[in-house]
Amino acid sequence: MPGVEPEPSEEVALDDLRDAWPLLSKEDRAEGFRMLPRGAAEEFLLGSTSRDQAELILGLPEAERRQWMRLIPPDDIADLLQEEQLEKRDELMGLLDAPTKKEVTALLAYAEDEAGGLMNPRYVRLRPEMSMDEAISYLRKQARQHLETVYYLYVLGDGQRLLGVVSLRELLKAQPDTRVRDAMRTDVVSVTEDLDQEAVSRLFALHDLVAIPVLDAEGRMKGIVTVDDIVDVVHEEATEDIQKFGGMAALEAPYLTVPFSDMIKKRAGWLLVLFLGEMLTATAMAHYEHQIASAVILTLFIPLIISSGGNTGSQASTLVVRAMALDEVLLRDWWRVMRRELASGLVLGGILGSLGFLRIVLWQWVVPAYGPHYLLVAITVFMSLLGVVLFGTIVGSLLPFLFKRIGFDPASASAPFVATLVDVTGLIIYFSTASWVLRGALL
Repeated sequence: MPGVEPEPSEEVALDDLRDAWPLLSKEDRAEGFRMLPRGAAEEFLLGSTSRDQAELILGLPEAERRQWMRLIPPDDIADLLQEEQLEKRDELMGLLDAPTKKEVTALLAYAEDEAGGLMNPRYVRLRPEMSMDEAISYLRKQARQHLETVYYLYVLGDGQRLLGVVSLRELLKAQPDTRVRDAMRTDVVSVTEDLDQEAVSRLFALHDLVAIPVLDAEGRMKGIVTVDDIVDVVHEEATEDIQKFGGMAALEAPYLTVPFSDMIKKRAGWLLVLFLGEMLTATAMAHYEHQIASAVILTLFIPLIISSGGNTGSQASTLVVRAMALDEVLLRDWWRVMRRELASGLVLGGILGSLGFLRIVLWQWVVPAYGPHYLLVAITVFMSLLGVVLFGTIVGSLLPFLFKRIGFDPASASAPFVATLVDVTGLIIYFSTASWVLRGALL
């Protein structure tokens, strides 16, 4: 058909632009976007990140910006505006029509991590007295407004209060003269507009829904949060937690786009805290200088002792933080967790301690290297590993509870933080044990 581009070449052009996008300059990105067929261009724009959408629209000629800006749903426009500096926000807001501008302004009043900040104010609304035939006709009219999803149709009463929900499947199966009130379900899963995004994501996972309505304190419906929004939330939260677990502040943008100075600030703060913590290790070793001088053999096992405590502590903190994120563990469960980790620490410490004991004894038989008191050294290592691993598991499991209790993100109880704390206490446990076991022999 003349003038219509075949589907395969359209897909190839779209894939080519996606592959080349990270390497292109702003000018080349805008030019490449303009060369896409209309359908592919819409798909590319709507599938891009908020940062890329803002950059792309601002890179287009002024005559084209308005049509592309108005294609984006209001909730995505709000995200886009939050990525931009204040002076560019006004420029982008000026591209919107009055109703959309009002919707976006209302969305910007919510915190970014609340249900209200995630929701789309456009959804299918029905009245309870409508017949199913009338509802289908009304649905056709509303579908022209770039609705984000039509899987669910929401039945509203006076004052926009949510009464029930009808699925698209139920709408099409019902008899034409059936009233909406007779077909709707009233047991609707909903969220309040100030609910945290992580709690919203857990509701999606629990009920396996495509969309969830957002209500204000009076029960009035304000919009819907869709599953694609929650996929972004889960990705964002997981990325933030992983970065914190690496012993740094969370980045607020993709790695390659973060300014070098911001990257240093995000990493240096925690590194300084950890470095100051490790300085206590040197202080602890200086305190036990006499024992080290009297029994140099003890220094051979320092890395073994402190690394074992740090590793088990990191394991415990990782398990507990993840369990907290999934709501498997609550603040009130701290005692149950501690009892569980106490038992785990004793068993794991016993295993590692036994291996350390056997290593010293067996190696002494092959290559006598630990002197005549090797058995006492082996007992010291066994008891130290048992104590350090036990302490590491308890600290690693309880720190997330402490952080959450005082209002910090539990993910801040990161592996490096726990390891640094256990390093210092591990040395104290090791040399205290050595002073007791080896007194009168090596010390």
